[in-house]
Parts: sequence; structure tokens; C-alpha cells
Amino acid sequence: MESEVLDAAARAAEDTDVRRLQHRKRLFAALGAVAIAGGVGYALYDRLYASHFVATDNAYTAAETAQVTPAIGGIVRAVHVTDTQPVKAGDTVVSIDDTDAVLALAQAEAELGRAIRRVRGYAANDDSLAAQIAARASDEQRALAQVAAAQADVERAQIDLKRRDALAGSGSVSGEELTKARNAFESARANLSAAQATAAQARASRTAAVGSRQANAVLIADATEATNPEVALARARRDQAQLNLERTAIRAPVDGVVARRSVQVGQQVQAGAALLSIVPLSQVHVDANFKEVQLDRVRIGQPVALRSDLYGHKVQYRGVVAGLAGGTGSTFATIPAQNATGNWIKVVQRVPVRVQLDPAELAARPLQVGLSMTATIDTRRQ
Repeated sequence: MESEVLDAAARAAEDTDVRRLQHRKRLFAALGAVAIAGGVGYALYDRLYASHFVATDNAYTAAETAQVTPAIGGIVRAVHVTDTQPVKAGDTVVSIDDTDAVLALAQAEAELGRAIRRVRGYAANDDSLAAQIAARASDEQRALAQVAAAQADVERAQIDLKRRDALAGSGSVSGEELTKARNAFESARANLSAAQATAAQARASRTAAVGSRQANAVLIADATEATNPEVALARARRDQAQLNLERTAIRAPVDGVVARRSVQVGQQVQAGAALLSIVPLSQVHVDANFKEVQLDRVRIGQPVALRSDLYGHKVQYRGVVAGLAGGTGSTFATIPAQNATGNWIKVVQRVPVRVQLDPAELAARPLQVGLSMTATIDTRRQ
């Protein structure tokens, strides 16, 4: 009887072990099925969805910072801004003493007035020179008439001398008459030479007058008073002086926030010296440095999801790929890597990708330059 009880207990224990083993097998089978399903699901997720996204946390905000520099040198009279102060484009940020510029403008305006009067004198002188040419032409005509008269007197005196010289041998003409005839001929010849010299002088005077008018005409040819080169030059100098006066008020080139102000009142500044910078926070972009192996499907215009450490992961910015840099970050480093040396180790390079942010989101949640960002590019749009 006792042996039967023991046998029943043994069979019951054996059945329990068998059921446990079967339950364990089913449990392992279920776990294996779950693992396989999870692996297949992850593979499908990675293949169909996750593989279309590339992400990096090596990203930082940046902006095209505007550097404020004077166009002219001078002494700083006033500084109207401080660091962190917001400004609008066109606001005066620094004033340079304008005393020299005011005097230079007054001098340039005086030079312009004198040039206008000088050109008007050229025009008036043209009429005067035309009258002189007419007068010199009359003098030349009168001198030519005198030459003709002198020539006639010479011919008449020569004929008279020949007649008396022919009669002198017969004694019909006295020696005194012959001498008078000879003197009259010489006098007529002298008068002819004088008339010819006067005619030559009149001709030279007329030529000089013509040359003077031609020289004066060059100064006013093909130009009005307003377009005359002398007036145009004086006007350009006046405009330059006016521009230099306006440049004594240095204005903000863009909207933004003042940064790195180094100018002080009373400082002597030179043209081109850096006075301060203005960061246009409304134009902030993100420079995301992706590994080169991530860029095979990245294209311009693809959407980008960004998060900033400043606002946390709950705040997401939307952006688009605006462009890819022309080289890797190491290429444009101050001391680039020399891969041609014998001690070369291959390192995965990073290429800066510029991401343009949504202006409306920037206005709602401003970002400063240099903040850390996380960028994820959706490469499904090719």
C-alpha cells in the first residue's frame, strides 16, 4: 500500500516537471518570437523610416555679423549705444566731430561757384574773341589795300624814273630832277615794304585771334554750363564733401544687437577701424557639422528639425538645408591637417551644412550666436 502511494507521488512529481518544462519551452518560444518580431520590426522601421533621417549634435547657431567701421577718420564726439543694446538699421551709433567736414563742404561749394562763373566767362569770351577776329580781318583788308596802293606808287615812281633817266643823256632833264625821281622811287619802295609788313602783322593778328577763339572753344565745346568738365569736377568735389559730412554720423547697417563695442568718446579713429559689431538675431542660421558618411542623400531644400539646449527638447525649430560648405572643417582650419605626411591616420571628416531657420519661429524664440543645437535632416525629399 505504501509503495503505491510512493509511486503515485513520483508520477505526480514527474508530471509536474514535464508541465514546467513544456511551459518553459513555450515561454522561450514566445520570447524568441517576440525578439524576432522586434528585430524584424526594427529592421523595417530602420529601413523604411529611420534610415531617411541623419542627425548630429555638432551644430551651432551663427549669423552674418555686421562690423561697423567709419568711412572717414576723425575724433569721436559721441557714442550712442552700448553692448547688448538692440538697434534698427539706420540708427546713429557713433558720431564723429564734423567741424573739418563742414569747412571742407563750404570750400567745395565756393569752388563750385567759382567754376560756374569761370565757365560763364568762357562763353562770354567767345563772343569777344569773335569780334576781335572780325576787327583783325578788317585790319588785314585795310593793310592789303595799303599794300596795293604802295605797289601802285612804286610802279608809277619807277616809270617816272626811267623816263627822266632816258632824257638825262640829252640834257632835257636836270640832274636835280633825276635825283628827285630816284628818291621818289626809293621812297615808294620803302612805303611798299612798310605796307607789306603791316599786312603781315595784320594777318598774324587775325591768325592769333582765330587761335585764341579755337582754344576758348575747346573749353566749352560739346558741353553746357552744367556738363562742363570744370563744373562737373567742382560739383563732384562738393558732393564728396557733402558725403563726408554725412559720414560723420555712423549708422547701423542692419537690425540687431550691439556686440564687441570698443570705441570711446574722444578717441581718434581711422577709416576702416573696427568700432563695434551688430549681430542680426533675426537672420540667425545653424551650421550643422555632419559626418561625411551621412551626406550621400542630403540635398539643398530638405526639411530639418532642430532643438536648442537653450529651450530644451520640448521646443522644436523648423528649417531647411540652405547649402553645403565647399570643404570640410579641417580644410579651413587655421592649421590644416597634413595628410601627405607618413604619420597618417584616417579620420572621418565633418562637412558644415547651413540650415536656414523659420523667421517667425526666431521672432517668437530668439537665439543668440554660438548656441548648441541638435539637427535632424529628413532626406526623403530628393
